[in-house]
Amino acid sequence: MKKILILTAVFSFFGCAGMQQLVNQLPQTNGLGKVDISGGLKEALNNGISKQVTKLTATDGFYKNEAVKILLPEELRKVDSRLRKIGLSSLADEGLMVLNRAAEDAVKEATPIFVDAVRNMSFADASGILMGNESSATTYLQNSTSTALYGKFNPVIKNSFDKVGADKVWTNIITKYNSIPFVSKVNPDLTDYVTNQAMNGVFKMIAVEEKNIRTDLSSRTSGLLKSVFALQDKKL
Repeated sequence: MKKILILTAVFSFFGCAGMQQLVNQLPQTNGLGKVDISGGLKEALNNGISKQVTKLTATDGFYKNEAVKILLPEELRKVDSRLRKIGLSSLADEGLMVLNRAAEDAVKEATPIFVDAVRNMSFADASGILMGNESSATTYLQNSTSTALYGKFNPVIKNSFDKVGADKVWTNIITKYNSIPFVSKVNPDLTDYVTNQAMNGVFKMIAVEEKNIRTDLSSRTSGLLKSVFALQDKKL
């Protein structure tokens, strides 16, 4: 009898809304048919990482993928154009290629950071992501990892520039360009630029996989993905 009175007092104090809020804070549980929303979103993001991001680490993963290929910053487009006009197209092409090679090298460092972010996703995060727009999971990952990714990518790209010969190529390119009479001298921070472009490419590829899972039933390759994203389908 005493226990019943205590439970009655608890319900009276919190009310229905308050109790629902407590239920919502329970890990790995969902009132909608006990579907493991958090697990499903984690699987979807892991698919994006394993299926799409790993493509970027291969040779030409950036350079021959038009969706993420790193183009020259605006400051250097005039350099590229002028070099081609004076018969140095091959040098201009090499300059563009080595930037993409450095990005391909850096992305190999991304997976552990993403794995930590996915592991730390809360049930509340997952519920909001599932009912969000077609890139909500990617946006979550972007917000959770960008600072760490930049810190990891930037020194790798610095080292990669040396490894793939980007430093020498771009020193040669900029020296030749700056020696042309009457041009405005350039001295871009290519390490920072390529770091940011590599990060953009990573998130673009994750977004591709997220959209596939959200819109293409055949991309839901497990029972968990099917059950979780069926909840999203009912929202549409």
